[in-house]
Amino acid sequence: MESYKELTVWQKAINLVEEVYKLTAEFPKDELYGLVNQMRRASVSIPSNVAEGSRRKDLPEYLHFLRISDGLASELETQVIIARRLYPELKYTRVEGLLLEIQKMLNVLIIRLELKVRERA
Repeated sequence: MESYKELTVWQKAINLVEEVYKLTAEFPKDELYGLVNQMRRASVSIPSNVAEGSRRKDLPEYLHFLRISDGLASELETQVIIARRLYPELKYTRVEGLLLEIQKMLNVLIIRLELKVRERA
């Protein structure tokens, strides 16, 4: 199995973390322990779970971690929607674009691995 660092979805998720940190740096200081913290944690957890799952020895475990990453992406998407409503003057385009790409890539990867698991059963 290839290194998680070679996975495009992991690389894009790392880029997403950078963009989320840049975006949330523009939030009001009173959000530091609110949306800023939540969005940063969710974004960091997406590539972290891809990496952890890829190091697991069997496909069902890998799938489990990919599903967690997918759930975290939806969590972050919801937080971006909330942030956009609260702070519409900020630029969300890069975060939203990367997030959408990552969600699509995770879905494709999950479907492919589910098929492999079924074939082996």
